[in-house]
Amino acid sequence: MSTRHAVVVTHQRLRASGNVVAEVVEQLRRVGFEVTIVDNLSAPAFGVQPPVVKANTEIVVVLGGDGTILRAAELVHCTQVPIIGINMGHVGFLAEFESFQLPDAIRRVAEHDYSVDERMIAHVDVTLPDGGGTLQDWALNDITVERADRGKMVELGIQVDGVDMSSFGCDGVIVSTPTGSTAYAFSAGGPIIWPNVQALQLVPIAAHALFARPLVIGAGSTFTMEVLDNSMSEGWICCDGRRQRVLPKGTRIEVRQSRDTLRLARLSGVPFTNRLVTKFDLPVVGWREHAQQVQSDHADRGGHGDGDCGAASGELGLTEAR
Repeated sequence: MSTRHAVVVTHQRLRASGNVVAEVVEQLRRVGFEVTIVDNLSAPAFGVQPPVVKANTEIVVVLGGDGTILRAAELVHCTQVPIIGINMGHVGFLAEFESFQLPDAIRRVAEHDYSVDERMIAHVDVTLPDGGGTLQDWALNDITVERADRGKMVELGIQVDGVDMSSFGCDGVIVSTPTGSTAYAFSAGGPIIWPNVQALQLVPIAAHALFARPLVIGAGSTFTMEVLDNSMSEGWICCDGRRQRVLPKGTRIEVRQSRDTLRLARLSGVPFTNRLVTKFDLPVVGWREHAQQVQSDHADRGGHGDGDCGAASGELGLTEAR
């Protein structure tokens, strides 16, 4: 029987701060895995594919937050090896389990008791001016094109499928996948896109324009951005907050859906909507409904004392004043 191989990806702070990593490694070994630990993934240069996991790797177990999962994604890019995330961070949208569920997660990994969710990846071609050649990279979350000079705007021309859409000075733009729509793009005002939607979105950052709204295109379409020759600043590109470089004026950036996907191991059938409500702690009860419920509860209690009436009058007066 061949040896089962797992890679545990974490970060040095977590490995040094307690026994969690050692416990996970021990549990994986106990159920028959040979384990490799990776805890120092420095960002590769833009356009350079870093080494990937060994061909016999069965699964990559990530201990950390979404940032650690983005680092781990580099290890499985262009492979069929799935990732399972165990959240040790804050929000943890990509993680499947929380830290207190570790024993159950390891058991189910050992028993192959999981499904695989294939996430869309964005591919980017960067064509440098004056015959500088073309560089290729990718992103699971997002590709940002921003100003290299933090004190000036970058002038960008925007095309969709080769058709000019707009041009403006801005701090930059974010092109995100559905997976990345809950990250930087969301903070910049973009919509949340469900993971099973095959689409890309472009979100301008502080654009100096009357029309600079987020754009969403289908999987067969392409966003093209050009750092215009009259730009006050050179551009700067970054994929997943990791792989980056300066973009000279005249650089052309094309982003489309990649042929590759990232495989996320899923151990539960919880819909994305549930995850969204839980992670963002969404107020599923609106303030009007909440106010009505408070009034109903008050009426059910039959509260007619001076204190209650005084509080109610005070609240009403404040509402009218606003």
